[in-house]
Amino acid sequence: MNKIPSDAHEWVTFDDEKLLQTYRFDVTFLESNWTCIFGRGCQGVLTGPTEELVQGCCSYGAHFSDEKDVQRVIKSAKRLTSDQWQFKDKAKNGVTKTNKKGETTTRLVKDACIFLNRPDFHRGPGCALHVLSLDTGESYIPLKPEVCWQLPLRRDESTDEAGRVTTTIGQWNREHWGAGGEEFHWWCTQSREAFISKTRVFDGMKEELIAMTSSRVYDRLGAYLAQRAAQPSSTRLAHPMVRRKA
Repeated sequence: MNKIPSDAHEWVTFDDEKLLQTYRFDVTFLESNWTCIFGRGCQGVLTGPTEELVQGCCSYGAHFSDEKDVQRVIKSAKRLTSDQWQFKDKAKNGVTKTNKKGETTTRLVKDACIFLNRPDFHRGPGCALHVLSLDTGESYIPLKPEVCWQLPLRRDESTDEAGRVTTTIGQWNREHWGAGGEEFHWWCTQSREAFISKTRVFDGMKEELIAMTSSRVYDRLGAYLAQRAAQPSSTRLAHPMVRRKA
């Protein structure tokens, strides 16, 4: 009997004829017990273990998806106070930069994103924009760069000759960072340590999934997952990090 490939994932695809769009989801990841372990075991994305820095995936700054994303974060930054943001005084020259390739990212301060508060800050380590969200009770989705609130989910879109859009949502892997991703000492979706939640990614990242698709699509996917789970013969494929022997 052939063995299941060590990196196998299950996917589900369905169409939305009203919008002439196809959705494709990595249900293996969405039904996994992955969770963000920032500040509680995350080793960061440098070339060696750096848990003590508490930088998470913020070491290289955030890449913006488009100009709208840039302007939205600039607007959010203006609302931050020095109580919420350790490096507010460093923002006099702006919070973004554009490299020679034309890519716009958040600026770096002390070898990490300008918005990243460090462990010695009185509010503790973490994103200042997230602190703003906690203080005001607002969702962090309209405040942060898209890549930051989406991670470790990844949305890709393609359009065929007939104009049909296919939206694919799965986990963000090392290769999605480009060549540098292979140099990471550690990456959360491909490390067993992060698969410790008592809830599914589908439930824990509901707000993010709805923002990346819609409430209607989220509910439709949820109905499919519930129907599949109710079938007596249903056996879902566990995530590779869970299948892997310790």
